[in-house]
Amino acid sequence: MIRRIATVGGLTLVSRVTGFMRDVVMAAVLGAGPMADAFFIAFRLPNHFRAILAEGAFNAAFVPAYARTLEQSGLPAARLFADRIAAALLAINIVLLALALIYTPAIVGLLGLSHDPARYDLAVTLTRITFPSLLLVSMQTMISGELNANGRFAAAAGAPILLNIVMVVTLLFAHWFPNAGQAAAWGVLIAGVVQVALVAVDAERHGFGLRLRWPRLDPSTRRFLGALGPAIIGAGGVQLALFADTLIASFLPTGALSALYYADRINQLPIGVVGIAVGTVLLPEMSRRLAAGDEKGAASAQARGIQLALLLTIPCAAASLAIPDLIMRALFARGAFTVADAEAAGATLSAYAIGLLPFVMLRSFTAPFYARGDTWTPVKAALLAATVNIALKFVLMGSFAQVGLAFATSAGAWINLGLLAVFARRQGFAVSGAAIGKPVLKLLLAGAVLGVTLLAGQHVLPWALGGVTHFREEITLALLLLVGASVYGVVVLTLLGRGWLVHLAKDVSAAADSPPAATLEQPDALEDSAALPDNTPPPNI
Repeated sequence: MIRRIATVGGLTLVSRVTGFMRDVVMAAVLGAGPMADAFFIAFRLPNHFRAILAEGAFNAAFVPAYARTLEQSGLPAARLFADRIAAALLAINIVLLALALIYTPAIVGLLGLSHDPARYDLAVTLTRITFPSLLLVSMQTMISGELNANGRFAAAAGAPILLNIVMVVTLLFAHWFPNAGQAAAWGVLIAGVVQVALVAVDAERHGFGLRLRWPRLDPSTRRFLGALGPAIIGAGGVQLALFADTLIASFLPTGALSALYYADRINQLPIGVVGIAVGTVLLPEMSRRLAAGDEKGAASAQARGIQLALLLTIPCAAASLAIPDLIMRALFARGAFTVADAEAAGATLSAYAIGLLPFVMLRSFTAPFYARGDTWTPVKAALLAATVNIALKFVLMGSFAQVGLAFATSAGAWINLGLLAVFARRQGFAVSGAAIGKPVLKLLLAGAVLGVTLLAGQHVLPWALGGVTHFREEITLALLLLVGASVYGVVVLTLLGRGWLVHLAKDVSAAADSPPAATLEQPDALEDSAALPDNTPPPNI
C-alpha cells in the first residue's frame, strides 16, 4: 500500500505544483477584483455538484461495491456492474446539465450578485462555459474509481495535472478570448475533455474500459443505490456548507472570494497530496480486506495510514499558522495581486490551517464505514458538522469577513472527525489508541518546535538578507522551509527514532502484501503502472 500511496501522493504533488503555477498566472492575469470573483463563482458551482455526484458520494458508494464484486465474482462481473452504472450516471448528468444551462441566471442570482450587474452578467456567461465540465468529470471519476479498484492509480492521480496545464495555456493566450475570465473558463472545459481521454485510454489498454449497457436492478446495483442515497445526502450537506461560503462571500467586499480561493489553494496542498492519497488507496484496500474477512488487516492499514498522514501534514499546518502572510506574499504578490490582497489571503490561510489535520484525516476515518457499505453513519457526522459550520459562518461573517468563514469551516472539520471517531467506537472498529496515541503526541510536539522555529526565523532572516532587493520574500520563504524541514526531521528522529519510521513503512506496505483475487485472475491487466519505478519517494479546486 505504501507504493500506491506514494504513486497517488507523488502525482498529486505534481498536480499541486502545476496548480500553483496556474494560480500564479491566474493571479497575475485576473487579479482579485470583479473578474476573478465572477470566475471563481463559475468555477465553484459545477464543483459543488461534482463533489456530490462524482468525487464525493459516487466514489464512496461505487468503489466498495466494485471492489466487493471484483473480489467475490471476478473481473467480468465487475466490468458488467461498472458498465451499467456508467450508463445511468451519464443519463443523470445529461439531464442535470440541460437544467443547469437553462436556469443558470437563476442559480447565479441565488448568490446575491444581482446588486452588481457587471459581476452577475459575467458570472452567468462563465458558468455556462464551465458547467458542462461536470459531465466530463463525472465520467472521469467513474473510470478512475474502476482503475483504483483494480490497483491502478497513476492515470487517475495524474489527470488533474492536465487541468492546470490547459488553464495555464488558455490564460497565457487570454488575448484570443473576449476577456481573461472566458480564457480561464474555456480552459476548464477543454481540460475536462483531455482528462476523460487520459483515464479512458488507460482503462481500455488494461482490459476494463467502459461499455455502456442498459442499467438493471440486480442485487449489486440495489446495494450500490442503497449506499449512494445516504452518501449523496452527506456530500450534499458538506457542499451546502461550502456553498454558504460562496453565498456569504458574495455579500462581502470585493476580493473576499479571491482571498478564500487563494488561501484554500495552499490549504488544499497537503489535503490532496497526503489526505486524498491515503484515502484513495485505503478505501479499496479496506473494502477488499473486509470482503475477504480480514478485519485485523483492514484495521492495521487504517492505523498506519493515519500515522503516515499526520507525519506529513503536521509541518504544513505549523507553517500555515506561523508564517501565513509570508507564504501568500512570496507566492502570489505580483502583477494584479497586491500585498494587501496577500495579507487578506494570509489571515484566511491561518484560519483554514486550524482545521488542516482533521481535513487530512477525514477520508481515513470514513473509509472503514464506506468499506462496510455503511454510508449513513458518515452522513450523520457530516450533516451535524455542516449545521454548526453554517451557523458559525453567519455569526462570524460580520466581524471577521472571509476569515470567519474559513474558521467556521475548520471548526466543522473537527466536529466531523470527532463524531466519526465516536461512531466508530460505538460500532466496534475504532482506531486503537495504542496504535496511534504516543506517536501522534510526539509528532504534535515536533510540529510545535517547528512553528517556534519558523516564527523566529521570519524575523531573523530578513535582517540577514538586508542587502537583497530582488525576490526577497521568495528567498526568505525558501530558506525558512529548508531550515524548518531540517528541524522537523531532526526532532521526529529524536522523539520517535529511525526504527519507528522503518516500522511504519513496513507496516503500511504489509497491509497490501496479499494481492486481490482479481489480480490472480488477470495479472497482466491489473499490475501497478510500470511507468513508475519501485523507489518512487513518499509523497480541482
